[in-house]
Amino acid sequence: MTGGSAIRGSRVGAGPMGEAERGDAAPRLYVSYYCAHGHETRPAFAADAQVPETWDCPRCGLPSNLDSTNPPPPPKIEPYKTHLAYVKERRSDAEAADILKEALQALRDRRAAGEVIY
Repeated sequence: MTGGSAIRGSRVGAGPMGEAERGDAAPRLYVSYYCAHGHETRPAFAADAQVPETWDCPRCGLPSNLDSTNPPPPPKIEPYKTHLAYVKERRSDAEAADILKEALQALRDRRAAGEVIY
């Protein structure tokens, strides 16, 4: 036989609490949001709160709205761009060739002058 307390697993204030002890629940408003995959989400809002136009779907992460027949399209995902891709947006091939030519000429001039280049 084990020793212990008769109220094992309890905590202070634990026990069945009915509406009489806690008070009445605040009035709630359940709103349906629909995503492009057809998922329906029904978050609860306070009855006097302003309901947002969009909501993120908890199942797939896509944006959802209040219109079940016309949910918002999935966002367009831009692929990762490398540094070279950003440089190519700013410079044409001719400008890149000119910059390379200038850099190589500066390097050759420094080598000819006897500078140590690391």
